[in-house]
Amino acid sequence: MGSPHGRSQVLALDHARILLIKPSSLGDIVHTFPVVSAIKERWPATHITWLVKRQWAELVERAEDVDRVWPVDATARSWVWQLRALRIERFDLVVDLQGLFRSGVLTGFSGAPRRIGFANGREGSPWFYTDLVRVPHQEMHAVDRYLLVAEALGACPERPPRFRFKITEADMVVVRNAFRRQGLSVDRPWVAMHVSARWPTKRWPLESFGAVVDELDRAGIGPVVLIGGPDDRRDVSQLKALAKASVIDLTGAVPLGCLPALLSKSGALITNDSGPMHVAAALGIPVVAMFGPTSAVRTGPYGSGHQVLTGPVPCSPCFSRVCRHSPELECLHLITPDEVVEAVRRRLTAPTIVP
Repeated sequence: MGSPHGRSQVLALDHARILLIKPSSLGDIVHTFPVVSAIKERWPATHITWLVKRQWAELVERAEDVDRVWPVDATARSWVWQLRALRIERFDLVVDLQGLFRSGVLTGFSGAPRRIGFANGREGSPWFYTDLVRVPHQEMHAVDRYLLVAEALGACPERPPRFRFKITEADMVVVRNAFRRQGLSVDRPWVAMHVSARWPTKRWPLESFGAVVDELDRAGIGPVVLIGGPDDRRDVSQLKALAKASVIDLTGAVPLGCLPALLSKSGALITNDSGPMHVAAALGIPVVAMFGPTSAVRTGPYGSGHQVLTGPVPCSPCFSRVCRHSPELECLHLITPDEVVEAVRRRLTAPTIVP
């Protein structure tokens, strides 16, 4: 473990108070779960506080090894206020896995004697660290990249990494009630589908999702349960108008904190590159994902038993929110509904996977 000043030392963390900074987004938060598990496995008496944006705090509350969740608002004023509050906490170590200017400032002004982050952090964030972790190459999954920090601290992450969710009975009651209101039992076979994505360039056509719904219905596979948050309702409404077969619409009906409980009961998830994809993969639920501008190597569904589909276009992955290729979004449009249905068939008949 190196530092900006060339020092190298292993930290004594037996009873340390640790601040973990990973405010967003949903997928990145899930990728961080094995880091806290590795630290707790090595030093069970540590106290880990996770600083996260308020919109994602419910999910972090389901992390088995987190002792305290510190929610922050997205405003600059909220982040400035945290500077004084964090300093009062007298943390022994700050782990910055966000690697941006704001997280770097919080790290530097926390007052912690040790502050660790990536050497290739952006926006000048490495200037705020006492210890730098170098990433050997970019073509590695985010989970493995984050675990480099745990290894640098002296933890030995389990292989495969562990995603330890707390799925409570209260969460399962919420999920069961949502299904009952639709006249369905959560314990019968069903397939989850998430049709939205934050980037326009990550979105497989809704017409194609609709064709998959119809083909699965003809094949007797399902029912298909549409999942997502309130912001996804517009996409779901369009999909329901395009599909001839009926679906179960739970969009906005299950809180984010109950998403692990919900997906843990599904047979598979059909999705774009999205946050729910990472939750399902972490739970060991088979994922069929359509990828266009992003890299499955870096941020695909982690672990075995999943399938990523993408069109063979030279410019993919471009990591761009704007497509400059002609024809537009060809990397996604080349993926056919038949390919997706066949991938789902294979996932549903394959042996149970371990996350």
